Amino acid sequence: MKKQSKTNWERVKREATADAPVAFDPEAELYNPNDAEAVKAAWDEGEVTRRGRPPVAVKRPTLNMRIDADVLAHLRGLGRGWQTKVNALLRDAVNHGKL
Repeated sequence: MKKQSKTNWERVKREATADAPVAFDPEAELYNPNDAEAVKAAWDEGEVTRRGRPPVAVKRPTLNMRIDADVLAHLRGLGRGWQTKVNALLRDAVNHGKL
């Protein structure tokens, strides 16, 4: 079932074609969005930051394997970060000669 948008797209289209100035509060905004030079200066000064997981020196490969459903349910039941916890368990077993 597709989620229904709450955006009034007809109003958005109407306002976009009206070419009216964008509302601007100089006390709270960094630049005037109606001033082309100010917009260009803000974009030139802007900095792009990466979101998400930070890059790592050695990327771990993705693994596809089959395990019993109850085992998978238990592992997922460990909560957020369960895959990292499974990796730690396997690493510990390898380091202690259990595998």
